[in-house]
Amino acid sequence: MQEHREQHPFSPIQVRTDMAIEARDIVRGEAHEEIPGVRVRDHQDRGVQITEVEIYHEDAERLMGKPKGHYITLDVPQFKNRDSTLKQGLAAVISEQLTPLLPQTPDLTILVVGLGNWNATPDALGPRVVDRLLVTRHLQEIVPEDIRPRMRSVAAVAPGVLGTTGIETLDIIRGIVNEVHPDLVIAIDALAARNLDRLVGSVQIADTGIHPGSGVGNRRQGLTEGALGVPVIALGVCTVVQAVSIAQEAISLLTQQLADDVKFYKILQQMSLPEQKGLIDEVLGPRLGDLMVTPKEIDVLINDMADVLAEGLNRALQPQLDRSEWA
Repeated sequence: MQEHREQHPFSPIQVRTDMAIEARDIVRGEAHEEIPGVRVRDHQDRGVQITEVEIYHEDAERLMGKPKGHYITLDVPQFKNRDSTLKQGLAAVISEQLTPLLPQTPDLTILVVGLGNWNATPDALGPRVVDRLLVTRHLQEIVPEDIRPRMRSVAAVAPGVLGTTGIETLDIIRGIVNEVHPDLVIAIDALAARNLDRLVGSVQIADTGIHPGSGVGNRRQGLTEGALGVPVIALGVCTVVQAVSIAQEAISLLTQQLADDVKFYKILQQMSLPEQKGLIDEVLGPRLGDLMVTPKEIDVLINDMADVLAEGLNRALQPQLDRSEWA
């Protein structure tokens, strides 16, 4: 096994991204084989491209910088067009992908955590979803008897960020978990991507928990099953891209466009991805630093995506309620 690890063509990920599919693509590079310890399946449904990445071995975990588990990416690059049919389709797919991850127990209590800073639009997705969610834990004893057996107990909180509360998010959520005793925590957060096409166009569902701020270089203590004592599902949407990643993509496109300029093309072609990144960091790093980029229409898109995530969650969490009972 050690001999195989030394011979494989893969190198650990160096680029910041919260997306497992991007980490897989970066590590894989031009190799015409799958990363050892990784399985990938993909298909389409209702106009949504669904890619499932399973990391099942420690070697792949180390290479990709992602914990072992299942990561489901839902790509809808046309989401920015604000098509109502596509939004309904994405909500349905989110619900269908979440449902198998939920414990199948009759008296289920779920805690939904909306991570992020409601004062910063690209980071406000979690709080806005919580604001639209059907919260029922406090209604269990007062709803009509015909609804009570069909209604799951759902609690929700938007704990804010360390910079505004002075308290680590993990400490807040751990305290709530200890009091509420949920069977499952669902954490919603904004994610950082490497590819511009993923901005408010890619949703990731993971059964590994979440580390707030990891994609933008501000990694906080993780909300994981090990830290909280209950399973944690992460639901995130790409809302920012690191400026240096855009520069890397520009270099890649430039290489393709200038293929006829043999001298310049050969120089770029001979540079590996780490070498290209090193050059970009050397030239642009001092100016760009950790600058993050987001679409100019981010406020509208965040609201649209919050509506979609909330509907998908409501469908998955309350499968026995008719939409008219919670809309």
